[in-house]
Amino acid sequence: MSRIVVVGAGAFGTALACHYALAGRQTALWGRNTLALRETRTSSHLQGFALPRSLEILERLDLRRSDTLLLAVPMQALDPWLKDFKPRVRTMIACCKGLDLKRLAGPSQLIAPYATECYGVLTGPSFAIDLAQGLPTALTLAVNDLNNGMEAQEHLSTCTMRLYLTQDMIGAEIGGALKNVVAIACGAAIAAGFGESARAALVARGLSEMSRFSQALGGRFETLQGLSGLGDLTLTCTSEKSRNYRAGLALASGEAMPQTTIEGIATTQAVLAKAQSLGLEMPIAKAVWMVADRQKSVSEALADLLERPLIQE
Repeated sequence: MSRIVVVGAGAFGTALACHYALAGRQTALWGRNTLALRETRTSSHLQGFALPRSLEILERLDLRRSDTLLLAVPMQALDPWLKDFKPRVRTMIACCKGLDLKRLAGPSQLIAPYATECYGVLTGPSFAIDLAQGLPTALTLAVNDLNNGMEAQEHLSTCTMRLYLTQDMIGAEIGGALKNVVAIACGAAIAAGFGESARAALVARGLSEMSRFSQALGGRFETLQGLSGLGDLTLTCTSEKSRNYRAGLALASGEAMPQTTIEGIATTQAVLAKAQSLGLEMPIAKAVWMVADRQKSVSEALADLLERPLIQE
């Protein structure tokens, strides 16, 4: 089987690399600053977790065409990284969630020109520490080609991580992108004291908003009802392990934003720009941006949502 190379030594990339190394896969990890990882075999992103000795920490990125490349860099850094390194491998899978602000595109569109055979996205409900510890996880692997995708599915599944295959890359990546927007809204609602019922309403209507947006781009409705939509939405909107949920808490409480990558903020901007070109209304995404951009308070944004015309579900 091909070597798995994970690019991006943040929390998720490091966790993925650890997971595969512990599962017995030949695995390598590369990031911009891997010297400390090589010396200490620990990561500041995974407190108290030792990197397995079988995990190769690459000082420089040396790719073989047969490698399976997992790109776990932040979404807004993906396009610049690809242009800098111009990787050419057989299988390339993006593990970042969001839409590129400049191109208003998901990760699959960005990586397509660089993979020689199979490319796609790995997405779904997964926290980094759970993956690193080998806790049971189920994810969606969305690919361009079913035959090569089945081989990748077999290679990237482990005894504790089950991958479900689909060719609906649009639906899978829209689910992964927009759930972060809804998570910010949910965190803000809880911090503002609106209660659990308000959060449940945001999750349900957020899923509807995600589905409309995905279908307008060509995604399938059923994809958003699965792991990459409902599953990821449920996890991200209900746990303080979620960076985007914590960002929502901070926005509503006036606390400092978490010092980590908050994909949902940039995604909100990209989604609203894309929705405008499609003639779509995205009320929850708009409310999140109004609050994030300090144009409105959380209470004012909620009032806007409640005052929208009554409709049938």
